[in-house]
Amino acid sequence: MTDDILDEDLYRFEELLDDSERKTLHRVRAFLREEVAPNADAWWGKASFPHHLIPRYGELGIAGMPYEECGGPAVSSLLSGFIALEMARVDASMATFYGVHSGLAMGSIARCGSEEQRRRWLPAMGRMEQIGAFALTEPQGGSDVAAGLRTTARREGDTWVLNGEKRWIGNATFADLVIVWAREEGDEGGVRGFVVDSSTPGFSATVIENKIALRTVENADIVLENCRVPEENRLQKANGFRDTADVLRRTRSGVAWEAVGVMLAAYRIALDYTREREQFGGPVARFQLVQDLLVRMLSDATSCLGMVVRLAQLEDAGTFRDEHSAMAKAHCTTRMREVVGWGRELLAGNGIVLDYSIGRFVADAEALYSYEGTREINTLITGRAVTGLGAFV
Repeated sequence: MTDDILDEDLYRFEELLDDSERKTLHRVRAFLREEVAPNADAWWGKASFPHHLIPRYGELGIAGMPYEECGGPAVSSLLSGFIALEMARVDASMATFYGVHSGLAMGSIARCGSEEQRRRWLPAMGRMEQIGAFALTEPQGGSDVAAGLRTTARREGDTWVLNGEKRWIGNATFADLVIVWAREEGDEGGVRGFVVDSSTPGFSATVIENKIALRTVENADIVLENCRVPEENRLQKANGFRDTADVLRRTRSGVAWEAVGVMLAAYRIALDYTREREQFGGPVARFQLVQDLLVRMLSDATSCLGMVVRLAQLEDAGTFRDEHSAMAKAHCTTRMREVVGWGRELLAGNGIVLDYSIGRFVADAEALYSYEGTREINTLITGRAVTGLGAFV
């Protein structure tokens, strides 16, 4: 099956997947090529989410693959990473939609829910019959949300009453289930997780307008006003922010993979354009300065791909730690910003119109650079691990 490896995968990392995994990856690749790629720029330009494609994503059968409750065979972190890369290589918005649902929402239930809760929700979510969202970030709490979480949960018998606001919550305007993180009143360290049905009275989500990145994603402001949630919907193993952080540690890896996908997309767009664009009597790809930028782009993408491949191997081996995903996320997204900038540069004026797609990747890179932990926060996580000294405020 080696003939189907992307030309951009110069070191042929895909060959590390077994044949079954590669068949799955190629099925995802074909779906994205046929049903997402032709429309991605139009959706982005109109800030319009393709709701009609959700059942098609469900038919792919990939959302539930990491979770045994969904009935499929266990899959490697390597395959999950390559799927995230492939999605972002076509459209970072749809990669984000999928990552929020399968990684953050389903991951919260898988890691923090009881056995009964996992059986109750994960199968339908794996089929994408129910869509999930993850509500942690707040209007006044981003990087410091662990200490500054303001959303509260008050217990009244077998019910919890939630009050507060959330911001930048992907999928929230159409999700069926929203994982809401709140601080228990009277328990300073008691961060709890709740699976909130979006039809619950007191829950409302309003789409955030005028974004310049990930425009296809429906990010939302959420208001929780005396929103009553039954005790059976409290994630039974979420008893402090360390449990929330365990979810983020794993999804942060996915963003590093997505960053590699964005880099490979920018490289391919720039390579194809410079081969065809003629100046001074021939294609501009023949010039040394152009080839220098193209090779820098591919080198950065390739080195980051090697990093995330090793990250996946550590996760599968059970030796994966916070600093591994933090360093990968910070490094890969930093290199990504540089690579997409070079891609835009190589397209010159044509790089700022959607017709050539590179502008979409340049803008979307800014969102990937910031979410799931800023470069600075992830650097401090890694710094704490290597020095043994915390440098957080």
